[in-house]
Amino acid sequence: MADGTETESRKLLRRLREEMASEAAGQERLDRITHLIADSIRSEVCSIYLFRDQDTLELCATEGLSPEAVHKTRMRMGEGLVGRVAKSGKVVNTANAPSAKGFRYMPETGEERFSSFLGVPVQRLGETLGVLVVQSREAREFTADEVYALEVVAMVLAEMAELGAFVGEGAALSPLHQQSVQLSGGPAQEGSAEGHVWLHEPRVVVTNPIAEDPHRERERLSDAVEELRVGVDKMLEISQGGDKEQLQVLEAYRMFANSKGWMRRMEEDIALGLSAEAAVEKEQSQARARMGQVTDPYLRERLADLDDLSNRLLRILTGQGGTNGKDLPPDPILIARNIGPGDLLEYGRSLKGIVLEEGSVGSHATIVARALAIPLVVHVGRITTEALNGDHILVDGDNGVVHLRPEDTVVTAFRDKVAMHAKAQERYASIRETPTVTQDGARISLVMNAGLMADLPSLGTSGAEGVGLFRTELQFLVRNQMPKRSELVMQYQRVLDAAGDKRVVFRTLDIGSDKVLPYMKHVDEPNPALGWRAIRVGLDKRGVMRMQLQALLRAANGRPLTIMFPFVAQADEFREARWEVNKTIEREKKLGHVLPEKLEVGAMLETPSLGFAPQKFFEEVDFISIGGNDLKQFFFAADRENELVRRRYDTLNVSFLSFIERIVERCEISKTPLSFCGEDAGRPVEALCLAAMGMRTLSMRPASIGPVKSLLLRSNLQDVRKIIADSRHRGEQSVRPAVMDWLRHQV
Repeated sequence: MADGTETESRKLLRRLREEMASEAAGQERLDRITHLIADSIRSEVCSIYLFRDQDTLELCATEGLSPEAVHKTRMRMGEGLVGRVAKSGKVVNTANAPSAKGFRYMPETGEERFSSFLGVPVQRLGETLGVLVVQSREAREFTADEVYALEVVAMVLAEMAELGAFVGEGAALSPLHQQSVQLSGGPAQEGSAEGHVWLHEPRVVVTNPIAEDPHRERERLSDAVEELRVGVDKMLEISQGGDKEQLQVLEAYRMFANSKGWMRRMEEDIALGLSAEAAVEKEQSQARARMGQVTDPYLRERLADLDDLSNRLLRILTGQGGTNGKDLPPDPILIARNIGPGDLLEYGRSLKGIVLEEGSVGSHATIVARALAIPLVVHVGRITTEALNGDHILVDGDNGVVHLRPEDTVVTAFRDKVAMHAKAQERYASIRETPTVTQDGARISLVMNAGLMADLPSLGTSGAEGVGLFRTELQFLVRNQMPKRSELVMQYQRVLDAAGDKRVVFRTLDIGSDKVLPYMKHVDEPNPALGWRAIRVGLDKRGVMRMQLQALLRAANGRPLTIMFPFVAQADEFREARWEVNKTIEREKKLGHVLPEKLEVGAMLETPSLGFAPQKFFEEVDFISIGGNDLKQFFFAADRENELVRRRYDTLNVSFLSFIERIVERCEISKTPLSFCGEDAGRPVEALCLAAMGMRTLSMRPASIGPVKSLLLRSNLQDVRKIIADSRHRGEQSVRPAVMDWLRHQV
C-alpha cells in the first residue's frame, strides 16, 4: 500500500477521533463524518445508511445527495446496491452503478448524476449495522487502497455506533442495546423466567478504535500475541497424552497464533490508524462473515477456532472479559453462544433461565437444563451481540421467545402468564397423591426422567411413581477423564437411597451421536445419529460396559435393580448385552458381593427395526421402554436437530400411532411391561393419545406430570380411541385436529 494512501487514511481516522471527542449531537456528528470522508476519499458523495429495524435501511446522513432525502429514503434488505451490500456483507465496487445488478433508482436523492459506486458494510463481529457508500461522477472503479481504507473507516463507524456516538431522533439513530427487542428461537426446556442478563463470555467493548501512536499500538499487539502464544503452548503442554481431538484443536490454535498472515493484516490495519484492539476486531469480524458463508464443516471449525483465539487476544489487550461468580445478579439469565454440561452444572440452580445462540434440543446442556428445571431457549440469533450484562430479560421457554429490555406492557402480560402458571401448579399439587385413573377406569403410571442427583427431590414434589429413565452418561460427560468404578458406585447408591422404595430404571451409557466423551477417541462419522453410539459402543468397549454393570450391582447392595440398554436395533444386541450382565453377576458372586434381590434387564426401543423383532425377543426381555425422541426421528427420517424438518412430522400422525399400537399388542401377547419415554410423554394431548393406544406407563420430566395427570383424570380413553379409529378410517394424516376438537367440547 502506498505511503500516501496510508497517510490519508491516518489523517481521516485522526479526524474521526476528533469527532468522537466532540460534544456534537448524533445527527450533527454523522453529517460531519460524511463530509470528512468525502473530502478525504476525494469523492463527490458519501452516505451512511443504518438499520432502523432488522430488514430496513435508512439514509441517515449524506454529503452530495439531496439533504431532503435524509431519514426519508429507505430500502429493504437486498434492495438496490445498498441493500445488496447489507444482505451479502460484501463490498460492491462498480464504475457504472445504473447498469449494475440490483441497482434501484431513488429519484429523491438526486444520485442519477453519479456513475461510480463503492459500498462497504458497517460491521461489528459479523453483525451488519449499516452501509457506508461513496460515489463520484467519474466512471471508475475505486482502487484497492481506497476500498481497504473505507473498510477500516466502516469498522471504526461500527465501534462508534456501539459506543452510542450517533444517537438521535428516529429508529435508525436510536441507541444500541437500549431499545426493546423480541427474539425467537426453539423451546428446549419449558417454563418462564424473568431476570437480568449474565453473559457467559462478556463482550469486549473497544473504547479506543483509533490509534494515537501506531508504533506503540504495534508493540502492544506484539506483546499481547506473545502472551497468547505462551498461553496456548502451556495448554498444549498440560494436555499432552490426553484426548487427541482436544490436542488437534490446540494445535490449530497454535497455528493461528503463529500465523504471519494474521499478524501482518493486523499490523497493516494499525498502520492505517487503527488501535491494536480495533485491528484484532476487524480481522475477527471478517472471519465471522466468512464463517457464515462457508458450508464445509472443517473450515467452519477452523474459522470458529480463529474467532475464539481473537476473543482471547482481545481480553489480553483490554483486560475485559474476566468473570467472577460473585458478580452474578440475584436473578441471572445466562446468555451464551453455546455451553457445555460441565460449565452449566457449575452455575447450577442459581440460574433462572438460559438462552443460547446455538445449542440443540438434544444437547448435553439441554439435558442438564431439564434436570435442573431451568427454562431454556436455543437457536436465538443475535442474542450474544444484542444483550449486555444487567439487561432486563424475559424468557418464554414454552414458545421459544425472548424479550430483551421489554416494554412495560410486555412485562405486565408476561407476569400475568407466570401468575396463571403458578395457579395451575397449585391445582396440580392438589392431585399429587391421587392415582392416575381415567374416567373409564384405566390405571396409568406416571414416572419421571432424571440424570442428576438434583432431579431426585422431584420424586416427592411431582407425584412421580418412580424413575422411568435415569441417564447415566452425564457423570461421564462432565469429566475430563473416565470416572472410577468406586465413584460410580457411590453415585448410584445415592440415587437408590434418594428413591427409597420407588423403582429406578438405570439406562446404561448412551454416548456417541451428539454425546461425545472428551477423553474417548472421537470417530468422525457422516451421520453420527445413525452411527457408533449407545449399545454399539458398549458392545465394542466391553471393559467400560462391565465396569458400569459392576458399579450398578454393587450400588444395589441387595436391593432391587433395573437396568436398561439403549438404542437396541436387533435382538442379538440385547442378547449379547444380557450375556455380559450374567457374566458380571457370576463374577460378583465369586468376589463375595451381595447380589440384587431382584434384577430386571430391559431394552429401549428407539429404532423401527426392533418393533419387528421376532416374538421370542419380546418374551426374553424383562421390559421395553419406547424411546420416543429417537424413534420418531427414525420413523419419519427427520433429524430432530434440524429445524427445517423436525416440526414437519406430528407424533399424532396416524402411521406413528399405528406403529405404537403394534408394539403394545406384541407386548401384551408376551405380557412384557411397556413404557413410553420422551418429550411427547410429557405433553398432555400426546400423552392422552398414547394412553388411548394402550400405553400404561409414561416417563417424562417431573414438571410435566401434573398437567398430564390433570388431563388423564378427566378423560375417557375409549372415547379417544374411537376418535383415533375414525380419523384412521377417514384416511386423515393426523388425529390431532379431531382430538383437539373433542377436547374443546368434552374436557
